[in-house]
Amino acid sequence: MNSEYLAVFLDESQEHLQAVNDHLLKLEKQPEDESIIGEIFRSAHTLKGMSATMGYEDLAHLTHNMENVLDLIRNKKKQATSEIIDIMFQSVDSLENMVDDIASGGEGKLDVTSLVRELEAIEKGKNQVASEVSATTEMIDLLEIYDEYERTVLEESLEQGYSVYQIKVVLDEKAMLKAARVFMVFDVLGQAGEVIKSTPAAELLEEEQFDLDFLVTVISKESGEEIKKRILGISEIDDVFVQSMTSFVQAEQNDKNELKPISEPTKEKENEKEKEVQKAPETNKTIRVNIDRLDVLMNLFEELVIDRGRLEQISGELENTELTETVERMSRTTGNLQEIILTMRMMPVETVFNRFPRMIRNLSKDLNKQVHLEIVGAETELDRTIIDEIGDPLVHLLRNSIDHGIETPAEREAVGKPAQGTVLLSAYHSGNHVFIEIKDDGAGISREKVLNKAIKNNIITEEDAQTLTDTQVFALLFEPGFSTADQITDISGRGVGLDVVRNTFESLGGIVTVQSELQKGSTFLIQLPLTLSIIDVMLVETGGEKYAVPLTSIVETAIVNKDELFSAHGQKVIDFRGKVVPLVFLRDVFDTPKIDSGEDFYSLVIIQKGDQTAGLVVDSLIGQHDIVLKSLGNYLTSVFAISGATILGDGEVALIVDPNALIK
Repeated sequence: MNSEYLAVFLDESQEHLQAVNDHLLKLEKQPEDESIIGEIFRSAHTLKGMSATMGYEDLAHLTHNMENVLDLIRNKKKQATSEIIDIMFQSVDSLENMVDDIASGGEGKLDVTSLVRELEAIEKGKNQVASEVSATTEMIDLLEIYDEYERTVLEESLEQGYSVYQIKVVLDEKAMLKAARVFMVFDVLGQAGEVIKSTPAAELLEEEQFDLDFLVTVISKESGEEIKKRILGISEIDDVFVQSMTSFVQAEQNDKNELKPISEPTKEKENEKEKEVQKAPETNKTIRVNIDRLDVLMNLFEELVIDRGRLEQISGELENTELTETVERMSRTTGNLQEIILTMRMMPVETVFNRFPRMIRNLSKDLNKQVHLEIVGAETELDRTIIDEIGDPLVHLLRNSIDHGIETPAEREAVGKPAQGTVLLSAYHSGNHVFIEIKDDGAGISREKVLNKAIKNNIITEEDAQTLTDTQVFALLFEPGFSTADQITDISGRGVGLDVVRNTFESLGGIVTVQSELQKGSTFLIQLPLTLSIIDVMLVETGGEKYAVPLTSIVETAIVNKDELFSAHGQKVIDFRGKVVPLVFLRDVFDTPKIDSGEDFYSLVIIQKGDQTAGLVVDSLIGQHDIVLKSLGNYLTSVFAISGATILGDGEVALIVDPNALIK
């Protein structure tokens, strides 16, 4: 059963751990907000239940102790201090390690003794359960975990006037027939009430697969002392510990009630409730699909799109009405299908960004710096395969920004900056790319320092140093083994490992660049392809060759008179809707044959990158098409302004233009 539900367990565990992480960060800033505590409690509670059901006892044990501390905070018996939140974060780290171990095929085992001890130390003094327990004279650990069904049984038993006991029975070490003693204990308990659960399970007890003690949970109308007395009446029983669980079960029941809305149900809320009820079935319709299956689906669909293009070409040549109508219908259907498949593969970058606030918090503490992380555009979507790869390099760049970029509070105040530094992490779409920007307001990078180091390492000569632009100088940071840091730390090094970061992004078809200004800060800009293998393009022709310009980069197309061209700073420009737009002649960029049509007009494709625009001058505009993006292979990885190629309906190959490379 476990393997059947393992994937679901792992996915949901990671979601709950992320939720606990996020809400703990919020709780640190708003310790009085009960709704945040409720959210953390809910996630921890669900995680505990799932872990226990799947048999991961260490996971369940640790989350159970976290729950106890959260309960204290919720009941205002403890404050969510930074120290408590630190321990909670450490607990979350251990839980993540256990979940990772399970995902890697392990059993999720981890020694959590010290963490549990720390959580219990926080818990001391509060424990309603402990005070209740003292009435039964002996105290045993609440190690038993109950699933939803067992909880329901216990709660209903309480309502019917029964008491709940957890009993630990210790057999004499000389007991010869342990299974027989177990049978006699169960017989006595059966007379006193009903056994709800045992640990180990009954079949293991029957097979004597336990040491000398076992736990049972019993409902009974008799007192704990009476039950204990009866069990001790059995021979070869060394000791019996009885603990009332009544308060514990009641507290659990109250927790459930507290999580429900407690205000009077207004009409508005009733309507909301109705909506929630209506929405519930939608949630149940969601399924999780292995990414490999989506890859196969995408590959098959790519073939379909190429064939569709071919069919469109043939129907256009034959001019058969029925064939044309059929192909048009097929095009509409495949268009819808394409949108669905692509959407299935897209995920918001939020799934990567979510891990950073916690990391920044820890780094700030370790380095005694004050850092505010601002995240913008977390909803920007990227292909799942890219999302999986960009996490580690982004971690490296962020650590780098904080370690070497952001100054200490004293250093910042000395130069008139606020004590708290800011790191802005933003993502946005532009054309057929996603840009991720890491911008800090720290000390910036010294151009001179970088140049001196590059000359010393024989990467460039002194003559080269005079001619390099700032962008080219800062690009030297990505050379293997390059570092300008006076002291290399284990946090990061500006240069130490940046070559690995660049390689990772480049392997994804991305580009990373750096801009920096002393005392103002630095910006790492990462350009990533959407890698959607099927894209909408505008086919254009220049010099007798066809090129595809991604539709997402195009603002509009236009025809302008040659007389409307001007020169500014040595470049041809036009006044387009009151804005000066530089022109890029595609035939010059790709060195295609110049064909003079004798016309007085230019065909333009106006493209955009961020807030910059440019006009691509082409011979003619062919029209909009869906194309399958194909890589140029390993031998043509750095062709300027070309991001791939495609096969058109007539079998001809067209190159796909990278508009972002053409806008300076």
